[in-house]
Amino acid sequence: MTVKPEWLRVKAPQIQRVGSVKDILRDLSLNTVCEEASCPNIGECFNAGTATFLIMGPACTRACPYCDIDFEKVPKELDSTEPLRLAEAVKRLKLNHVVITSVNRDDLPDGGASQFVACIEETRKLSPNTTIEVLIPDLCGDWDGLAKILSANPEVLNHNTETIPRLYRKVRPQGEYGRSLELLAQTRKLNPSVYTKSGIMVGLGESDEEVKQVMQDLRAVDCDILTIGQYLQPSSHHLQVKEFVTPEMFDSWRVYGEEIGFLQVVSTPLTRSSYHAEEVRNLMKLYPRTMETVKG
Repeated sequence: MTVKPEWLRVKAPQIQRVGSVKDILRDLSLNTVCEEASCPNIGECFNAGTATFLIMGPACTRACPYCDIDFEKVPKELDSTEPLRLAEAVKRLKLNHVVITSVNRDDLPDGGASQFVACIEETRKLSPNTTIEVLIPDLCGDWDGLAKILSANPEVLNHNTETIPRLYRKVRPQGEYGRSLELLAQTRKLNPSVYTKSGIMVGLGESDEEVKQVMQDLRAVDCDILTIGQYLQPSSHHLQVKEFVTPEMFDSWRVYGEEIGFLQVVSTPLTRSSYHAEEVRNLMKLYPRTMETVKG
């Protein structure tokens, strides 16, 4: 199954705008998941002046067979200047909303939680009106590390479930489905004011019923926002695509997700966890959530 259907065709980016964003990233020596993970939306997002920053990388301590990010058994030491450089990039790009994600750093005592906090704090200093979303790994179940990140009060805490439980051993061998759900549940307990978000990819052999069960499981831990997108094979060394899911099926999942209580469901073939992430700002106006309103 090598020929992509028409609905997965992506328009060529406008080189000038893409180049200017890349110039800033290179000048500040920053990585983006847009580039490292070969995201199909890189042209659209860079043209809009947005990017999802990849910290503590670019090499990961896990080797998930669907992901195009490099695997490295001996990662580099954390760079104390990275949060400062990231904050400067957010300022230069004039971002209204920024997504900060990372590789897995299972070698670190807190899974990299401290670096997330530093990035949030430095970004707040230079861009106080920018809303911040962190897309975090599972931290190996370190809820103290999670509490550390949440103490910095990002507006959105995103952690991807990625796939259905039946496919976890194949797709996410070093992850645990229950641990990912528990991370989202703990987030709600530790900081009820934060918006929680998760994402799954389809086309790996899951059924409609299995996708809906994941959606139900996410709602059971009060997850607010869900993204669903088509898995695309980065190279011949990665997992093969089993099916190109139709736009109609994606739309049916969006409708179902809204029916069971998600505040927002972004479900299209080209959706990725950070795609159009800035739209959460509108969601926050419609469904304001602060510590005071939650307690009330």
